[in-house]
Amino acid sequence: MIRYLRPWRMWRRPELKKSYDVVIIGGGAHGLATAYELAKRGVRNVAVLERSYIGAGGSGRNTTIIRSNYRTPDGVRFYDRSVKLYEHLSQELDYNLLFSQQGHITLAHTERAMMTMVERAEVNQALRVNSRVVEPHEIARLCPELDLSNRVTYPIQGGLYHPPGAVIRHDAVVWAYARAADRLGVDIFPATEVMGIDVAGGRVTGVRTNSGAISAPTVLAAVAGWSTQVCAMAGVELPIVTHNLQAYVTEPIKPMLHIILVSATLHVYVSQTDRGEMLIGSEIEPYSTFSFASTLNFLETSARHATELLPRLRTLRVLRSWTGLCDVTPDYSPIMGETDVGGFFVDCGWGTYGFKAAPISGVCMAEAITSGRSPELITSFTPSRFRERKLVSELAAAAVSH
Repeated sequence: MIRYLRPWRMWRRPELKKSYDVVIIGGGAHGLATAYELAKRGVRNVAVLERSYIGAGGSGRNTTIIRSNYRTPDGVRFYDRSVKLYEHLSQELDYNLLFSQQGHITLAHTERAMMTMVERAEVNQALRVNSRVVEPHEIARLCPELDLSNRVTYPIQGGLYHPPGAVIRHDAVVWAYARAADRLGVDIFPATEVMGIDVAGGRVTGVRTNSGAISAPTVLAAVAGWSTQVCAMAGVELPIVTHNLQAYVTEPIKPMLHIILVSATLHVYVSQTDRGEMLIGSEIEPYSTFSFASTLNFLETSARHATELLPRLRTLRVLRSWTGLCDVTPDYSPIMGETDVGGFFVDCGWGTYGFKAAPISGVCMAEAITSGRSPELITSFTPSRFRERKLVSELAAAAVSH
């Protein structure tokens, strides 16, 4: 007789309770990482609410690049901690995340760009981050596929080489965090949309969803491009503008590109996925929108610039394209911590950096929620910095939004 076992699932399908100690809005890498870190600290009466499927937002639409070669000391320290956590995340979560540290080069095509690379390298090295300026002859050794001739419109003059730069399987990160959090007792609810956030006496008291009301003394919003709408439900205004970011992949080919390339001058970045596809992206669109539509102009422009860097790509066909939403702050740094509404926390304003920061953001937000204090690593990113005029300008390291 054949015995049919119960279908194996990554996480449970619990019943929604009427109250939780912490409610996390957003079922992406940041929300799930925070839930996991809270559970590790003993806070397990936690609900993660996602209006679509797990990882439907920026976590499933990013271009998987991990790095820490930023410009400000605050940013370098923060992202370096995240890279170090990513290096061991597969072992911690017991899940193969396909993490590959293949190195990262930010190309410079002008004298001013080279000056910026020198400045970033000096900041990185002062904080013990592996990053240095390289000349064209070394770039040729690191990436022989590049066109380093003077025949191109913008000849390559040098670059910033960051050996720890990596790629990772983004959906695997989301699934692994969800599974680990679930095993520690966290309740995860896809297809559960937050319709309102209740506030009384200056403190958050709960949320209202399409599946019922939940009371909770602590609520965290980790919803990326939708941060302004969700936070407005609690009466919290954020200096965030939402832009869309496009990317695409080509048909798969044999491995040829063993490093991550980015050019701020050409507004393009290129890497090769574990499936052999060439992944190509560009800058955020200059207009504010919540549209997920890809545009022909983006495809034409980024393809032209990518093939100028890598002529071998000219014969490849585009396989698919997609768009994600980016929550951009005035200083290109995140907003993390408790807001003026007591018990209401935000983890947002990531622009295009969010996926890089998921592990350390989970650690810091869990510490902030459980201790009632902002961890030292994120004190520069608190919501109050805008009215205090203590901005952390990270635009110089934005490169082309990756």
